[in-house]
Amino acid sequence: MENGGENVNALDEQRPGVEAEALADVPALTLEEVRKTYRVGDSEVVALDRADLTLGRDEIIALVGPSGSGKTTLCSIAGGILSPTSGRVVVSGKDISDYSPRQLTDFRRESVGFVFQTVNLIPFLTARENLLVVDEIGRRDRKRAAARADQLLDELGLSDRASNLPSELSGGQKQRVAIGRALMNEPALVMFDEPTSALDTKLGEQTVGLIRDEMKSRGTAAIIVTHDDRITRYADRTVRITDGRLDS
Repeated sequence: MENGGENVNALDEQRPGVEAEALADVPALTLEEVRKTYRVGDSEVVALDRADLTLGRDEIIALVGPSGSGKTTLCSIAGGILSPTSGRVVVSGKDISDYSPRQLTDFRRESVGFVFQTVNLIPFLTARENLLVVDEIGRRDRKRAAARADQLLDELGLSDRASNLPSELSGGQKQRVAIGRALMNEPALVMFDEPTSALDTKLGEQTVGLIRDEMKSRGTAAIIVTHDDRITRYADRTVRITDGRLDS
C-alpha cells in the first residue's frame, strides 16, 4: 500500500497530464482504524475510536452527531490539522498518518480546503483578496492565482462583488467567498463545518445546494458537518458519529 501511495505521488509530481487518470480510482479519503486519544490527568479520553471510512473522489457525505461526538476531531485528522494516535489516514493516495508538523502544513496548503462555521474572512481584504491570500501563503505564480480567483468569483456569481469588503457582503455572499477560498488550491477534499448554522432555512438550503453543485462540477469530495437533518438530502450519504464511533 505504501509503495502504491508513493507511485501516485510520483505521478502527481512528474506527469501532471495524466494525473486525473492516475487518480481516478483512488479514494479521496480513507480512514483505517483511526483512533485519537488525549491524556487528562491519569485518565485517557477517547475522541475518536477506531474509525473506518472511505470517501469516493467526488462523494459528498453529511457527518452528523451530537456536540462532542467526534465530528470536529474526525475532520481535523482528515484535513491534517491533527495527527491520529493510531491508525491510517490516506488522502488522495497520500498516507499522511506519520507526517511531521511541517509536512502537514504543506499538505493542508496544497491538498485540502476548509470552510469554517464563522466563515472567517479577513475583514480588511476584498472578496478577491480573500481568495488570493491562499496563493500568497503558498507562494505560487501571481498571474495564475489572479486568473484562478477571477474564475472562481465568476462561477460563484460574485464578479460584481470582487472589490467589496466582507462588511459589504450579505451572509450568502460571504459563504460563497469562503467556498471560493477553499477551492483556490484545487483540493482533493473540502471540509465544511456547519455551513448553514448562521443562515435561515431558505438561504441555508441555497448554500448547501451551491456546495453540492460546486463540488460535483469539479469532481471534488466533501465532508459537511451538520446538526441539520434537513440538508442531509443534498449529500450522497449520511454518516453518523456517537461518542467517537462511526455507525456501521
